[in-house]
Amino acid sequence: MAAVTAFVTVASAQPKALGVRVGNYGVDVSYENYAGDNDFLEFELGLDDMFSTSAFHFDGVYNFMIAHPDWTTSGQWGFYAGPGASVAVWDNGKDENVVFAGILGNVGLDYIFDIPLQLSVSLRPRLMFGDGKVRQNGLLTLGLGARYMF
Repeated sequence: MAAVTAFVTVASAQPKALGVRVGNYGVDVSYENYAGDNDFLEFELGLDDMFSTSAFHFDGVYNFMIAHPDWTTSGQWGFYAGPGASVAVWDNGKDENVVFAGILGNVGLDYIFDIPLQLSVSLRPRLMFGDGKVRQNGLLTLGLGARYMF
């Protein structure tokens, strides 16, 4: 019980961010929770097609902070990368929704302003398995994020 209490206390004391990530495959609601000083967990729920409610996904990524470039005198830059997992529901072309599960990678650059605003750009290819098929989003899955830090 003491370990659970300690984990909840530490997790609630870590910085968090909530916002959106828009990419060439759709729009996501994005949540980040920092684990320790630099690394962070990133969770996103999104629509893969903004005009359809039958194509959505949930991604979870553990990002390792690789470097904090000193490019400006204010704010903070961060270069990160990490592995993750994804679950998606997509139309299989026969008016049926199929659940896919898979792995993903994430490489990104973010900037945290002196105000509680974070902007980011990231590449996130996914390899998904389901319905007897393998689907991949390719290497050019570019996303732009804007999040409120708290």
